[in-house]
Amino acid sequence: MTASPAASRPVTLAPVRGKDRIAVLDVLRGIAILGILFMNLPPMAGPISAFIGDFRAMGWAPHDQSVWLFLQTFWDGTQRGVLELLFGAGLMVTAAKAMHPDGPVEVADLYIRRNLWLLAFGLFDVFGLLWFGDILHVYALCALALFPFRKLAVRWLLLLALIVPTADVISGGVEYYQRAALQQTYQAAIANQAEGLPVSPEQAAAISDWNEELDRINGRDPEERRLVREEQQARAGSFADYAGFWIATYKYLSGNGLLLGSLTEAFCTMLLGIALWKLGFIQGQRSTRDYLIVLVLAYGFGLTARYWGGLERMTFQPIPKTIWMTTEYARVAVSLGHVALINLLMQLGAGRALLKPFIAAGQMAFSLYFLEQFIGIYVMYSPLGLHLPGAQGWAHVSQLAGLVVIGLLVFANLWMRWFVSGPLEWVWRSLSYCRRQPFLRRAES
Repeated sequence: MTASPAASRPVTLAPVRGKDRIAVLDVLRGIAILGILFMNLPPMAGPISAFIGDFRAMGWAPHDQSVWLFLQTFWDGTQRGVLELLFGAGLMVTAAKAMHPDGPVEVADLYIRRNLWLLAFGLFDVFGLLWFGDILHVYALCALALFPFRKLAVRWLLLLALIVPTADVISGGVEYYQRAALQQTYQAAIANQAEGLPVSPEQAAAISDWNEELDRINGRDPEERRLVREEQQARAGSFADYAGFWIATYKYLSGNGLLLGSLTEAFCTMLLGIALWKLGFIQGQRSTRDYLIVLVLAYGFGLTARYWGGLERMTFQPIPKTIWMTTEYARVAVSLGHVALINLLMQLGAGRALLKPFIAAGQMAFSLYFLEQFIGIYVMYSPLGLHLPGAQGWAHVSQLAGLVVIGLLVFANLWMRWFVSGPLEWVWRSLSYCRRQPFLRRAES
């Protein structure tokens, strides 16, 4: 049997560079990787209890409340969402030569090797740079299962992508119903107590459950208090104490569902990214009208649901909350709104000029991501660095994040004038392709 021309044709695999790069993808990646620092720097500053219980522990002055609500509405989880969408789209860029016919095997080999190295980098981020919120090892694990889905039709990709958001609606709805029933029983018990009437066993149990939830929301949970004490000791101790706390935090949160939740969330959003690539949406091939429609619908639902959910949480009461049902749909919706907005701006001359600096950031996003961890964990808050105090307020930490982001954006644009890629991109590509890649621009030319 003779091989088909397509099967026997030699394949040249190389990183996408120069004019072959899609500018809007670089802009999206650059904004997402820099923007994610606004969500990552607060837990680096601490206290960690602000992220597993009472978020007022970070600081709760009026300007902190405004910043927190803005981040929860417009930013939290959406930069991660954009990166997940881009990861799915990136699979289609990498696998383009493997689509027709089903080979060649070199593409799959490169894809698997590339993501195994990504997994190694992610584990270094967790246990070397001490960042418990690393996304790289999560994305690498998802990517290893993502490749077979590249040929699915858009409708199936969309259906699969909605599994986790829909499951959240169902589980959140059940929790909402149960909490509403608890609230009703609790209020009846309190009314009986106020009138001197006897309280039934069911009402007594409701009072106990309500107060337990109230303690958890307001930072009085025993487990949270233990973590607070351990964090205070670690930050005041040696670097070994500091490092041990961060690694223990990763193990604790992973054991309590963080890793599994991150994997399922990321995988479904990556499937959506593949669908958006096939629709031409994420890479700027749709009309202005299409992007405007998505922008209005996505922001209209997503921002409303997240803002209302933020207000619900700011009651600091164990009332039933709609955000339990809308959380993932709203996160994905706002992420889609970001993608639509950036694509709209890229269709305008003024918008392209405004976003142009983020192209360089997107081209070396891998290196910038590691720099963010090093600056936040080692330089700013480590006993080996400036050892800045934590709990300075959401507004204060956001200001620090903004300064770091500006510095990194300037650095990226200066670096990319002279080099083909970021330093860690160069290492990752060289390892993935099993050959040394060009580094200096004059060497590439």
